Amino acid sequence: MRSVFLGRMLFAVILSWAACLVSEAAGAAEQVDVQAVRQKAEQGNAAAQFNLGVMYAKGQGVKQDYAQARQWFQKAAEQGFANAQNNLGVMYANGYGVKQDYAQARQWYQKAAEQGNAEAQYNLGVMYANGYGVKQDYAQARQWYQKAAEQGNAEAQYNLGVMYANGYGVKQDYAQARQWYQKAAEQGNAEAQYNLGVMYANGYGVKQDYAQARQWYQKAAEQGYAVAQYNIGVMYFKGQGVKQDYGQARQWYQKAAAQGYAQAQNDLGVMYANGQGGKQDYGQARRWFQKAAEQGHADAQHNFGLLSNPFYLSR
Repeated sequence: MRSVFLGRMLFAVILSWAACLVSEAAGAAEQVDVQAVRQKAEQGNAAAQFNLGVMYAKGQGVKQDYAQARQWFQKAAEQGFANAQNNLGVMYANGYGVKQDYAQARQWYQKAAEQGNAEAQYNLGVMYANGYGVKQDYAQARQWYQKAAEQGNAEAQYNLGVMYANGYGVKQDYAQARQWYQKAAEQGNAEAQYNLGVMYANGYGVKQDYAQARQWYQKAAEQGYAVAQYNIGVMYFKGQGVKQDYGQARQWYQKAAAQGYAQAQNDLGVMYANGQGGKQDYGQARRWFQKAAEQGHADAQHNFGLLSNPFYLSR
């Protein structure tokens, strides 16, 4: 069985939709008098304009209409309302109600970010990290992530951890990476929880500690994070930080495999073929090998052809 103990090092590229996070109206949008909000918005009240934009964006109290949402966000944004500026950036970045335009997205994020809006700071970091509408610039990305991270933005904290772990725009520093992953992980960020597990499993910036690794993998796994589920399976299969238990290993592989994780599908196939953790079942083995093989997994493709002699199955 292969143990996946390499941290996931991709930047988050989903540009955050902040409308669901901030509302200036009292109570949930569904409980707000739409006409009263509209009246205030038409009178030039920026908070009402923003809230009306939120309502159109989410279809709360009105029919969902991105074009209308963009118009109301624009009105509030032009009055300097930072949350509206960020949401307008989101709409341009994703092409919601407008033609996708990264340059426009960056401009609106910049305006909100300079006012201290953490979501916009994070989104600006994403743009610089990936080169969306700007020249890729890890140093700029790190600066904006740092600003958002210091305000408690979990995604920014996670991405800052990624940058320190890999030396993107900064000197590689596992201790810094661990600190930022920890902050994000404690807020429930599954990727940070997984990467923190990776660091403890490998002793990156910390003393190797399988028990800590398993605890963080468990937190991510309980959120449905497939790679963490697989790694817990590996730990049970090998007896790392836990008593060796093929039954538990099979159960965790099953969870990850059911989500389409090819390595787990292959290893689950091996366990079925060899009768580890349960009854030997070549039919199930063939099924899981095929699923992984169809994703291009080389060992699974090999194993699929060797079912007649399971002693030679690749692990």
